[in-house]
Amino acid sequence: MNIGPAWRQWRPILFFGAAGGLLVASLRFIEYRFLVVEHSIEIYSGLIALLFAAVGIRLGLTLTKTREVTVIKEVAVAAPIEFVRNEQQVATLAITPRELDILDQIAAGKSTREIAQDLFVSENTVKTHASRLYDKLGVKRRTQAVQEARRLGLLP
Repeated sequence: MNIGPAWRQWRPILFFGAAGGLLVASLRFIEYRFLVVEHSIEIYSGLIALLFAAVGIRLGLTLTKTREVTVIKEVAVAAPIEFVRNEQQVATLAITPRELDILDQIAAGKSTREIAQDLFVSENTVKTHASRLYDKLGVKRRTQAVQEARRLGLLP
C-alpha cells in the first residue's frame, strides 16, 4: 500500500488534534473532580438552603393569603309609600294631562328632544307645553318647575 503525500501532511494535524482533545477532556475531569469532591459540602449546603427557601416562600404565601369574607347584613327599609298626585291642585292650576306628562319627563331629567321622541311630538310642541306649565306654576326654569311641582304634590 502506498501512502500518498496527502496522508503524511494530515498525520501531524490529526495527532495534535487528538492530543488537544485528550488534554481538554482531562482538564474537564480535573475541574469536575475539584468542584464535586473538594466542594461537596458547599454544594449540598446550597441545595438544602435552596430547598428550605422554596418551602418557606410557599408556606409564607399560603399562610398570609387573604380570604374573602362575604358579610350579608339585613337592613330594615321602610316600604315605599305610593305616590298620589294632588288632583285638587291639578284642577286649580288647570294643568292638562299632556302638561303633566311633560312635567314628569322634565323631573326625570330628559332634554326637550328626548321628551319629544318619547311623547311622539315635535320639539316646538314640548316647548309650548313647558312654557304654559311654567306660567301656571309661576316659575321661569325647569328646576324651579320641578321644585314647585313637588311642593304642590304634583310630583313624588
